[in-house]
Amino acid sequence: MDVDDPDLTPPENLGPEQHYHQLLAKGIFALQHCTACAQAIFYPRMVCPHCGGTDLVWRKAQGQGTVYSTTVVRRRPDKGGDSNVVLVDLEEGVRLMSRVEDIAPEKVAIGMRVQSQVRDVAGTPILVFTPIKEAV
Repeated sequence: MDVDDPDLTPPENLGPEQHYHQLLAKGIFALQHCTACAQAIFYPRMVCPHCGGTDLVWRKAQGQGTVYSTTVVRRRPDKGGDSNVVLVDLEEGVRLMSRVEDIAPEKVAIGMRVQSQVRDVAGTPILVFTPIKEAV
């Protein structure tokens, strides 16, 4: 378990959201977990939304999930072209919003298996997903 990983321990002067972004900057995708109810938590916060517990620890996320919902955002090519916005249900038990890359936006489908990746976009680390190629 990653609870004792020094890279995941937040500095005392840093809030949970800032710590999450600091971890992304190191290429690490981590989720908070409540020690009282054992639930994963996303978006980072100070209090567990499931039980009200305040003892939250950070653990590296496996980052695999399933596309719950998807939409294509249409833009002119000079404005960046089409993209997608997805809701992903992670195996850790949280749902988050992101996008699926390395595939045409209209090819992203509900039920598609995806894997998280931290990528740098114009100097900012962001969490995106890529399709998992299923073994045949």
